[in-house]
Amino acid sequence: MADNDSLLNRWQSAGVLDAATAARIRAWEQDQQKSSGLRWQGLVALILGAILLATGVVLFVSAHWDQLSPAWRYVTVIALVTVFHVAGSLTRNSYLTLSTALHAVGTASTGAAIALVGQIFNIEGHWPAAVLLWALAALAGWLLLRDQAQQTLTLLLIPAWIASEIGYGASSHIGAEVYIGRTLIVWSLLYLTFFLNSKHKAVQGILFAAAAAASVAGVALAVTGWHSWSPDQTPLSLFTRTWAWFAIAALPLFLAFFRMRRALIPVAAAFVFSLVLPWLSRTYSDTVHYRTYSRSEILTQPGIFSHILVAAFAVFVAWWGVRQSSRALVNLGIAGFGLAVAWFYFSDIFNTVGRALGLIGLGILFLAGGWALDKARHRLLGQIGKARPAAPEAQ
Repeated sequence: MADNDSLLNRWQSAGVLDAATAARIRAWEQDQQKSSGLRWQGLVALILGAILLATGVVLFVSAHWDQLSPAWRYVTVIALVTVFHVAGSLTRNSYLTLSTALHAVGTASTGAAIALVGQIFNIEGHWPAAVLLWALAALAGWLLLRDQAQQTLTLLLIPAWIASEIGYGASSHIGAEVYIGRTLIVWSLLYLTFFLNSKHKAVQGILFAAAAAASVAGVALAVTGWHSWSPDQTPLSLFTRTWAWFAIAALPLFLAFFRMRRALIPVAAAFVFSLVLPWLSRTYSDTVHYRTYSRSEILTQPGIFSHILVAAFAVFVAWWGVRQSSRALVNLGIAGFGLAVAWFYFSDIFNTVGRALGLIGLGILFLAGGWALDKARHRLLGQIGKARPAAPEAQ
C-alpha cells in the first residue's frame, strides 16, 4: 500500500484525482489485499500436492507392475485415472482450484496409464504414439474443462509428440539431432511470442519457462551439425524430411499468422536461424580407437560464425521484447547473449590460454560482461515505456 499511497498522493496533488476518488481506490486496494492474503500459499500447496501425488501414483504402480497380471494392470491404471477425474468433478462446484489440480493429476496419470497399458499392446514398437494419445487426452480435458492446467498440458504435449515423431523417424540417420534442434528452436519462439500479454498468466508463465529451456536445448542440438559415427549411416529419407519441414516451418508459421507481427516475424526469424545454424559448424574426420578395433567418424564443432549467429539472435529476441513491451523477452535475450559469449569463451579460448589465465579471463569476463549486460538491460527496459504498449490477448 505504500507505493499506492505515494502514487495516489502525487496524482491528487497534480489534480488528476480528487480526494473522494483517491479514497475509493485506497479502500478497494485494501480489500484486495485482505481477500488474497493467503492466496499464493494455497496455490503453491495445491501445485506441489498435485505434482507429488502424480509422482507417487506413477512410482507406486511401477513398483508393483511386475506382480500384477495383465488384467489387474489394466484395471489398476484405469481406476487411478477415473478416481482423480471423478474427485475433480465432485469438487468443481465447491472448490474450483482443488478440482483443477485433481483433473491435472488425472491427465498426468493418463500418460502413465498409456505408457503402462501400452506395454501390453506393444506400443513400444512406435512409442511416439503414446505421446500422441496423451496429448489427445489432454486436449479432450481442455475442451471439456476449459481450465489453464489442461491447456498447458495440451500445449506442452503437442510439440513433444511432434519432436518424438521426428526423432523416431530420424533415429540412426545423419542429421537426426539437427532436425530435433530445429523443431525445438522454432516452436520455442512460437510459444515465447504467441502468448505475450495473455490473460491466462499460468499458461503464459509455464510455457515461457519451458520454451526458454527448450530453445537452449535446441541450439545445443542444432550445432552438432551432420556428424556420423559409421560409414553405414544414411541421410534422412524423403518422407521424414518432408514431415519434419512441415512441423518445423509450415505449421508454426501458420499458427503464428493468427498473431501477425507479434509472432509471425520472430517465428520466421527462428526458422531462418535454425536453418542456417547447423551449416556453420566445422566438420572433420577422426579415427576413434576402441579396445579391439577402430573406426572412422565424421565429427563437428561449432565455428566462430556459430557463436556470432547465436549472439545475434539473442540480440534480436531482446529487441523484439522492446518492440512488444515485454520485460521477460528482454531479460531472456540479454541472458541468451551472455550465455553465447560464455559458450564462446569456454569452447575457443579457455583451453588455449591455460587454466590460470583462463580463470583470470573468466573472472574479468563475468565482472565486465555482467556490468555491461546489466546496463544494456536497464537501457532496453527503459525503452519499453516509450514503445506503444501491446493490447492484452483473450486466450
